[in-house]
Amino acid sequence: GLFALADAHGCELVGGDTTRGPLNICITIFGEVPVINGQSQALLRSGAQVGDDVYVSGNLGEARLALEVMRGNLSVNDEALAKLRQRLERPTPRVALGQALRGIATSAIDVSDGLLGDLGHILKRSSVGVSLEMEVFYTMNIIANYAIDTRARGQISHKSGQNQDSDLKNTLIGYILAGGDDYELAFTAPTSARTQVDAAAQAAQTPVTRIGRIEAQTGLRLVDSHGVLVENRWLSFDHFA
Repeated sequence: GLFALADAHGCELVGGDTTRGPLNICITIFGEVPVINGQSQALLRSGAQVGDDVYVSGNLGEARLALEVMRGNLSVNDEALAKLRQRLERPTPRVALGQALRGIATSAIDVSDGLLGDLGHILKRSSVGVSLEMEVFYTMNIIANYAIDTRARGQISHKSGQNQDSDLKNTLIGYILAGGDDYELAFTAPTSARTQVDAAAQAAQTPVTRIGRIEAQTGLRLVDSHGVLVENRWLSFDHFA
């Protein structure tokens, strides 16, 4: 998988370290960031501005769903599992989208430990807060594809035999918000740049979804369609917990 990605992006994969142990993988990346008119084009965590839209690329939650299916906690048909395993085992780095967003996005981060946790890094470095719209997450593809369509045909179910749609939907929402291993991009951009963001997404052939807005009040808030706060009971992966 690493060699395939290296070939696709014109990188050399070389190494390595002298180590001892059952398994050690150490990856160091060297690269360059263009500078235009004296301004670095790097997408940092520290540039989010009050009023910015917040976006995420791709379909969140599929890698975590694959993991839970492989753990035996959920079941899907073979075709769905093959698709999900690709998202877990061979994620596609959003290099093209990141490059297309140069000069458009005000901040960005790779989503690897879960959206809520990784977005929190942008909030901390930018000294801002955010309100995320829960209704958007309820319409994401993991809900539609694996909770409604396939469940209606009996192709996804809790192993315990529970058949409550609301329980399953809340479980999948947790995968979307905090599941991790998505390797998508979360980023911010001014509302005036919505057309440019759409054009960048089309150029990169990567879908993006607007999920909220940056606010002056620090912290991360989940709100319903009426702007009412929703309890946040999901935690992303924390390496140091």
